[in-house]
Amino acid sequence: MNGSGEGLAAPATSGAAVSPLDWKFSQVFGERTAGEEVQEVDIISAIEFNRTGDHLATGDRGGRVVLFERTDIKDHGGHRRDLERMDYSISRHPEFRYKTEFQSHEPEFDYLKSLEIEEKINKIRWCQTANGALFLLSTNDKTIKYWKVQEKKVKKVCEMNVDASKYMENGSVASSMSSSSKPYLANEACKESPVSSPSNDSSFPSLHLPVVTSQETSLVARCRRVYTHAHDYHINSISNNSDGETFISADDLRINLWNLEISNQSFNIVDVKPANMEDLTEVITCAEFHPTHCNMLAYSSSKGSIRLIDLRQSALCDTHSKLFEEQEAPGSRSFFTEIIASISDIKFAKNGRHILSRDYMTLKLWDINMDSGPVATFQVHEYLRPKLCDLYENDSIFDKFECCLSGDGHRVATGSYSNLFRVFGCSEGSTEATTLEASKNPMRRQVQTPARPSRSLGSLPRVLRRGVDNSGADANGNSFDFTTKLLHLAWHPSENSIACAASNSLYMYYA
Repeated sequence: MNGSGEGLAAPATSGAAVSPLDWKFSQVFGERTAGEEVQEVDIISAIEFNRTGDHLATGDRGGRVVLFERTDIKDHGGHRRDLERMDYSISRHPEFRYKTEFQSHEPEFDYLKSLEIEEKINKIRWCQTANGALFLLSTNDKTIKYWKVQEKKVKKVCEMNVDASKYMENGSVASSMSSSSKPYLANEACKESPVSSPSNDSSFPSLHLPVVTSQETSLVARCRRVYTHAHDYHINSISNNSDGETFISADDLRINLWNLEISNQSFNIVDVKPANMEDLTEVITCAEFHPTHCNMLAYSSSKGSIRLIDLRQSALCDTHSKLFEEQEAPGSRSFFTEIIASISDIKFAKNGRHILSRDYMTLKLWDINMDSGPVATFQVHEYLRPKLCDLYENDSIFDKFECCLSGDGHRVATGSYSNLFRVFGCSEGSTEATTLEASKNPMRRQVQTPARPSRSLGSLPRVLRRGVDNSGADANGNSFDFTTKLLHLAWHPSENSIACAASNSLYMYYA
């Protein structure tokens, strides 16, 4: 595996070289026992930190969203509003715990097209928080949902002033009630009730209303809005705008702009569908809003190009303001050229200056002010070039690996086969190239996850190798396993901490 920044055209960031990080295992959720078979619905399909990094969300193929919250904070006064973050230099490492989960999507059937719509979560995006509530968007192939997760007080009936013995003289009433003086309450609790003196000579007691109290709190996820019927093809990405009011959703041929408050209307801002579908040469693979400029967004294509568009230019942005693509070397074209050039994921750097893209073979870093070519290229799968025929036969060549950048912009990361992921330094002069393997580590501390029906989350790593490896073998010298792949990962927005998913397991690393 070629780990150096081969083909480095120019430094991605200026300044002195940053020393390589020493990555360590932090936590694992959903660890499998030996020989346990993983259910298809439990495989993680999306992962995302929120803007502060205090919460992490994962989505799976079963349509479920699982939320985790950070725990390495100290309590002043015992009230939630007084919680103050610890100095991270004192904290051993970032720690998360299971918070809650909810069923976001269910399997559907499109009767007009006779098409099954699976519940798999394709993407999750966090929205702005308000009044202590968490908001997020999740999408499957066709439907986007806007969720609110908030602590609610659980209300219970604590007293019912009912005495069955008072009704015994009235046959009709007595026959309809139990002779027990412990009637069942509305909340299925049973409580001894005090005898109530009748207010008159009738056999009925005086009327008392039940008393309702709030005794505890629980997390409740509520679907606020459902955005649907806007895409003819599968939704591959969603992205929030920095204005906090709008977001985009993209499928193979179109990108739609939505207002968070309006679920029955969207605006088509990009349409690459040709008049004759036989003339179709490329499709949209991913779309992302600029992190600070609400009028700018970028989208990638199956031909390996990235287009930057400006919403101020026209209502329908079929023409781009900038095009980023790398010219192929003469004589290098083959049957697989277009397939491996297809971009599976793009991410803006936090400052908005750079765009990171992942195709099958490489990671590329682009400067939005320089469209002549990428400023850095990192070889991830060069060792697989002789195996492209086999990868095409077993469809592995179509695997869509995600990518991410560190908050400071000094490093980039992406996944690979055999549950490996790679971290590269992209600052000037950096040769950092680290490979980590998600696997069982007998020395690590066990993390308990609440028991949940038919699901589990995570098992984790054996740590790292550095440098170049062209052998096509893992850390133990075994050939790479193309059935195990690390497709989804996310970098903490402000710290050197990475969350990654392999199968049904969520792995956490820190440096």
